[in-house]
Amino acid sequence: MERNGLEDRGKERKVGNWVLGVSAFFLVSFFLAPFTLEAGTVGPIEGRANAVDFYDEDGFGSTGNQNQAPHEHEGEGNHTHESFSWTDVNPYAAFIYAFGDVNCHQKHERSWEVNNNQLPVCTRDVGIFFGLFLGGAIFTRRGWNRWTVRDTCLSLLPEQMLHTVYAKNQRTLLWLACGMLLCLPLIADGFLQLLTPYESTNIKRVLTGIPFGLGLGILMCSMFSARAEAFHGAGQVLLPGNASFTLVRNADQESE
Repeated sequence: MERNGLEDRGKERKVGNWVLGVSAFFLVSFFLAPFTLEAGTVGPIEGRANAVDFYDEDGFGSTGNQNQAPHEHEGEGNHTHESFSWTDVNPYAAFIYAFGDVNCHQKHERSWEVNNNQLPVCTRDVGIFFGLFLGGAIFTRRGWNRWTVRDTCLSLLPEQMLHTVYAKNQRTLLWLACGMLLCLPLIADGFLQLLTPYESTNIKRVLTGIPFGLGLGILMCSMFSARAEAFHGAGQVLLPGNASFTLVRNADQESE
């Protein structure tokens, strides 16, 4: 029997592997896709988050190209940058750059280059996807379905640490505190840039994106793994410190 009262945790492993696999595919593709293109095909570009900016060189979805000023590259044969359209490249690169186009602002100064091509997403998103990968990997090994999303998230923490938390029913407080702790580096770095003269660096953007992605990955795994129907009833769920979801209800019945 597993720590949650069920016979196996196949569902949790499957969900964790899906999050791990999808995030790994995108993370690797962010660096691999630029190598499938001729050097100098992409960049410098700058678009908008949650918008299509590089679908075509003009017309629909070409805002990024229309707003882009000419740019000269250093080195032999300086040249003016040409417009970029992900519909004109190979299908694999088109899919990855389309994903970046829709989801990321793609600011050149906040992005890395490989093969003299700008990555499809900024460094912050690289960190977030690395965190997603870590979240999936950790959940695959340590995540347990414990009826609710909150308790499934907390199942990754050491059992001894949770005994007092469950005895005092402080699960929600701990869950929110862990979430804020993982989000705080990204929030602080982003808002400091917005509200003060402070300017972050690409390394800092990666490092602050990782804990956010880690928390997001664990939350996603827990949302798909927490299934009440897997149990015969709330009393079957094994919780840290021999706690039970039925304790409050039983106490109410005894007082009547």
